[in-house]
Amino acid sequence: MKILVVKANNRPATEAVSTRMYETFMEEVKDLNVTTYDVFAEDMPYFGQDLFNAFGKVQRGEELTDLEARLLAAKQKAMDALSAADVVVFAFPLWNLTIPAKLQTFIDYVYQSGFTFKYNEEGQMISLMKDKKAILLSARGGIYSSPETAPLEMAASYIRNIVGGIFGMEIIDEVVIEGHNAFPHRKDEIIAEGMEKVKAAATQLKHQLV
Repeated sequence: MKILVVKANNRPATEAVSTRMYETFMEEVKDLNVTTYDVFAEDMPYFGQDLFNAFGKVQRGEELTDLEARLLAAKQKAMDALSAADVVVFAFPLWNLTIPAKLQTFIDYVYQSGFTFKYNEEGQMISLMKDKKAILLSARGGIYSSPETAPLEMAASYIRNIVGGIFGMEIIDEVVIEGHNAFPHRKDEIIAEGMEKVKAAATQLKHQLV
């Protein structure tokens, strides 16, 4: 079984809780077949017209610009990484109420009709990755689980809707660490409790893969 961990924070673990979650998870599964796709380390030009220009040039057999070639290569690499995985783990923060732009680019690369989903003859959407499992690891300094603030949270909810709702992956675990900035006097306690949940998620995954 192949595990892909999509790491979406380039801040050090001493400063970023989601990076620490990533490192904690990786330590627990180091004896498994696991690889990391670091969205900040990869060459990932943003999704836009240059990519659509590249599609057209490929169809017409025209020469690509350097940027167009990079876009096609990056998109294919992301799709290949996702295709090869049996379990996909997303480790990411809440930044300005949503996910980092680099993680959004990864989603844009793989969010493709015929790859992660398709439409049937009645126009209904069909998920194409129901054979894969997913784990979500996310951190946010404020409290976004209350009825008042939950509608503002567009990071974990977005990934959950995309990965589970559109792609059809079975989300087998989700760990959210929140409130460590809102309650600085409880910061260490909140983070420590969250890391134990990350370890538990990794242990549970190992048991499922045995």
